[in-house]
Amino acid sequence: MTYIVSDNCIGCKYTDCVEVCPVDCFYEGENMLVIHPDECIDCGVCEPECPADAIRPD
Repeated sequence: MTYIVSDNCIGCKYTDCVEVCPVDCFYEGENMLVIHPDECIDCGVCEPECPADAIRPD
């Protein structure tokens, strides 16, 4: 199960989730971060680091 970034991330300037990702699967979208599903290893370390509560299992 991969993780997704919800709309809560729109306009968020924090990158705490990106800094802890062991495989660098986060990419900048137009207004928010996105997780590349083929690169995500489902470790879940990003979820508790998100101050916007935007990261969830898909």
